[in-house]
Amino acid sequence: MRLVTYDAGNGPRAGVLIDGDIVDAEAAGAPDSSVRGILAALDANGLKQLGTAAAGAADRTPRSDVRLLAPVPDPQKIICLGLNYRDHAAEADKEIPENPMWFAKFANSLIGDGEEIVLPAVHGEHVDYEAELAVVIGREAHRVEASEALDYVAGAMPFNDVSARTLQLENQLWTSGKALDTFAPCGPALVTLDEAGDLQSLGLRTYLDGDVVQEGNTSDMIFTVAETVAWLSRTMTLLPGDIIATGTPAGVGGVQGIFLRAGSTVQVEVDGLGTVTSPIREAS
Repeated sequence: MRLVTYDAGNGPRAGVLIDGDIVDAEAAGAPDSSVRGILAALDANGLKQLGTAAAGAADRTPRSDVRLLAPVPDPQKIICLGLNYRDHAAEADKEIPENPMWFAKFANSLIGDGEEIVLPAVHGEHVDYEAELAVVIGREAHRVEASEALDYVAGAMPFNDVSARTLQLENQLWTSGKALDTFAPCGPALVTLDEAGDLQSLGLRTYLDGDVVQEGNTSDMIFTVAETVAWLSRTMTLLPGDIIATGTPAGVGGVQGIFLRAGSTVQVEVDGLGTVTSPIREAS
């Protein structure tokens, strides 16, 4: 199932994306009108039943008639990994980390498919893309083992960890260059785990104005999704709707001298999960 958050003019609502149309999730029997509420209320079997009900619904709205938001626009946490691909660590001339390196973004950074990335008014000249696989937590997870960690994951989606490099490097904690408004495009949908495929064998790539500028595979991760979820749950409780972006492969713009410019369009694609497209504009 592909869960979305959409706005048809009456505020955000959860929906199910089916063949280019959207079925309202609550109308299909969901216990809540938000994706986060649905994840908190339904287990994997319940999500599968919701998908079946939505697939049989006759009342559908064309995707082109609504605005797509981030699939989970209101997570409690957005956790992002740095240096989690071997080839990216090599291009950055960094040692392989012994433990996951993570930093935070916040809900202000989230945008959905088709929404604009806004370059910062200060130091907007070195804004970079990072293609990532993001997973979303479906069950409260605290001190879980890696062998069972995927049982706590609801699904996965493409994620662009947009980074203002000058601002990032002004702060050793990175957040000043990572947590800007519009700097976390994701979606278009949250694909439930039963349809997402093997999370450790997915190709991912970035397109800038139609040209491939980054390409990798999740098999190159240093810490797998399961290991990351388990490690994070040792020190914090992960809640339904929490987003974990799992790092980027080699090919980031900062290494190649390629940066995002107003008027361009950047896309992050993950095999089987879709593509999140983001036009870019200057700050107004």
